[in-house]
Amino acid sequence: MNKKWLLSLSLALFIALLTACGNDEGSGGDSNNEEAQQEESSENSESSQEGEGSSQEGENSEQPQMPEPDLEGVPEVVATVNGEEIPKEEFTRTYESQFQQAAMQSQMSGQEVNQEQLKKQTAEGLVGQELLVQEANDRGLEATEEEVNERITEVVESNQGVESKEQFFSTIEEQQGMSEEEVRSQLQTQVKVDKLLAEENGDLEPTEEEIKQAYDDAKAQQEESGSEQQLPSYEEAKPTLKQQLTQQKESQAYQALVEKLREDADVKVNL
Repeated sequence: MNKKWLLSLSLALFIALLTACGNDEGSGGDSNNEEAQQEESSENSESSQEGEGSSQEGENSEQPQMPEPDLEGVPEVVATVNGEEIPKEEFTRTYESQFQQAAMQSQMSGQEVNQEQLKKQTAEGLVGQELLVQEANDRGLEATEEEVNERITEVVESNQGVESKEQFFSTIEEQQGMSEEEVRSQLQTQVKVDKLLAEENGDLEPTEEEIKQAYDDAKAQQEESGSEQQLPSYEEAKPTLKQQLTQQKESQAYQALVEKLREDADVKVNL
């Protein structure tokens, strides 16, 4: 299973992307982002010159036509997991969110989105999510209202693009079509899944040695590439590296537990 599909809750993915956009500013990833923006700006400029002579970047951004998600033939029940159905509505919401991200990436890379593969990956991600939710429920794991509120506060405080809980809910309603009640329900599920992973794997935070090794590796790669851009100091890069390593460990733990649970599960995917 592809790691980027491990955290398959549509809301969790949206929050992760939302938070990443805010956290990228001021982090060691800035140089990569700036290079990508410069390349994109250059491509837009060339596209403008080849067109009708317009030099406005706004017009350039409108020239490439975004592809549309193809949901034709998706069954009403996309999959069943131990008798629990994953409906088309849930699949559609998650798929459209993932397709939007994939389509933007495809415009930058020039590679067409493989929608059949994307559908299968989305379905597998939802199956994995359902397996973990069922296991969390079987173990009697709960998520309190306080824990859900703490999760919302964490997102708001860590994301420069979201200034209040009200904006958090309105943004998700606009982008995902989810009410506040639905958002809280999904966050409650995510908290329970996080507790399950913690119960199964213990502390997943990286050690100081692991963070330092990641920094040294990044520094060596930069020197090998001959890049002239200055790498942030270890102390400056440490928070971002710690977050990345934690997410990597969580993804690996998620994948391992899903594979373990699937061995004894009754799963049928109808795509």
